Amino acid sequence: MRIAVTSQNYRTITGHAGKTRRFLLYEVQGPGAPVEVERLDLPTDLSLHEYHGEDHPLFQQGLDVLITQGAGQGFVQRLGRQGITVLVTSESDPLAAAAKVGAGLPLAPGLPHDHAHAHGHDHDSGHDHNHTQGSVRLTLDQP
Repeated sequence: MRIAVTSQNYRTITGHAGKTRRFLLYEVQGPGAPVEVERLDLPTDLSLHEYHGEDHPLFQQGLDVLITQGAGQGFVQRLGRQGITVLVTSESDPLAAAAKVGAGLPLAPGLPHDHAHAHGHDHDSGHDHNHTQGSVRLTLDQP
């Protein structure tokens, strides 16, 4: 299983996944601990919030799961179309979270989304801002 974790500082799980540019990538095989296999440090114009192509570098990583502290429904749907499950959690340790996911254990529920931050665009721009909360596994259902 290949897992990406949003981590702007490469130490903790961070939120606002659409604007994240740094990701820790883990490989989990069997009951063993996850192994960090790569770190992505993308330029600003390659945040998923800014880049809208289907050839995004994150999509080229063979991911099964992405762990974050915050994601909007549009982000969840976009990754779902790429076969990537998005998990929202309040946990802060990337390695521990990846180990839980690899072992099939639940993550701590996500925190309520504080919508007081600036997005850099107005709310009538067509972007989906129904940010996901809770401890549910978020996937896009395909018909």
